[in-house]
Amino acid sequence: MSIRPPYLKKGDLVAITCPAKKLPRPMQDAVHLLESWGLRVVLGETTSAEWHQFAGDDQLRAKDMQRFIDDPEVKAIFAARGGYGTIRMIDLVDFSPLAENPKWLIGFSDITIIHAHLLANYGLQSIHGQMPINIPDATISSIQTLKDALFGAPLIYHLKGDKQNKTGKATGQLIGGNLTLLTAILGSASDMDYTGKILFIEDVGEYLYATDRMIHTLKRAGKLKDLAGIIVGGFTEVKDNDIPFGFSANEIILEAVKEYNYPVILNFPAGHVADNNSLILGAEVSIETNTDKASISFINN
Repeated sequence: MSIRPPYLKKGDLVAITCPAKKLPRPMQDAVHLLESWGLRVVLGETTSAEWHQFAGDDQLRAKDMQRFIDDPEVKAIFAARGGYGTIRMIDLVDFSPLAENPKWLIGFSDITIIHAHLLANYGLQSIHGQMPINIPDATISSIQTLKDALFGAPLIYHLKGDKQNKTGKATGQLIGGNLTLLTAILGSASDMDYTGKILFIEDVGEYLYATDRMIHTLKRAGKLKDLAGIIVGGFTEVKDNDIPFGFSANEIILEAVKEYNYPVILNFPAGHVADNNSLILGAEVSIETNTDKASISFINN
């Protein structure tokens, strides 16, 4: 069983911090949005800091995160953006206070490492969803799913089918995030048990051969064989070589898991897309798919 942090309510204090890349602009759009939900917002020192490409050096980014973990008044922590850098500072942070005082951590992409770390070490649920930097370009519906996830509204997705979907139904704990980061944390203190889980994966800007290599790395590590199911999100800004790789990202994934008897939902709108719908990692989900339709329902959300 995982631990679900308390849902937010009006008047709660939430924080914005930058554990990875520096911000190109102030986060006023996100602040205004969160305030419109009745929340109070505090900005971390990292939202205006910079050190090379990072939002301050590793120690500052860790200290900023620690400040909000330790503050009992803060009920949720938003990673302002991804990029790269979380893996450099995560081991400088003591996440153990969250075991006694759980709070939501929100983000995606590079933030996958924190999602995985919280679940692997503390059984803590977290939200894969829009980050402050993405708010100006995000769809209204995806922002609504973020609010729903944070405030405890039902989270159910009904999708059009895909002729490539692997049909079936399954129930299990949802894990995952960015494929590159899931591969990067293999064997580390942030690595997760994939047995019986429903794996969500997405990525951006990767060569097709690299996607193939990462999927087969997970497979060789034994991560794919005992899953209950897979949800494939956006694989965007895909690159190819002069000699074409010959398979799409979806085809790469399907080929790698063709021997396993579990459902695969393709093209779920989440990841590096404007319509980045929220997912509660660590929560129990029920999925069902065929070529005509697919659904994802969060249980006891």
